[in-house]
Amino acid sequence: MKNKQRVWDAPVRLLHWTLAASIGAAWFTSADTGPAHEYIGYGSAAAVAARLAWGRFGNRYARFGQFVRGPAATWQYLRAVLAGRATRHLGHNPLGGAMVVALLSCVSLVALSGWAMGTDLLWGYAWPVRVHEALAWLLVGLIALHVGGVLATSWQHRENLVKAMVTGDKDGAGADDAA
Repeated sequence: MKNKQRVWDAPVRLLHWTLAASIGAAWFTSADTGPAHEYIGYGSAAAVAARLAWGRFGNRYARFGQFVRGPAATWQYLRAVLAGRATRHLGHNPLGGAMVVALLSCVSLVALSGWAMGTDLLWGYAWPVRVHEALAWLLVGLIALHVGGVLATSWQHRENLVKAMVTGDKDGAGADDAA
């Protein structure tokens, strides 16, 4: 039997799937002129805020300091991925860490731009709407990269990362935990 290890705790998993669901709901309500889209956006912003707090105070694998690496380490890991020799990480690998930062940043900017569109200062202008929509499309692109990265990493390391984000457990046997 393989050595299972709890990597992603309940708050990380709950916030991950809550954010995924809220982004999907926001996308499907984007043509809605009622309050649903706005409330979902506030929910997404709240999930990001909670994840940021948990990234500071959560367990080892939840903390940003464990998986967010600098540009040099991230580029080095990307080169290893492209060469087919990337090391397996028990938590997020350097590219995954960069994607977490990019996704949380983009969701924050989408939420901020959505909120700003409704302020007295920006109400009625077209450019805030265009910025909000452009950021939303950027988020869609980041999500596609994220899903592609999860699938590619799952294939390369022969592990089901989607299942791990549901259960929280990964095979810890021989894992390269480069934290």
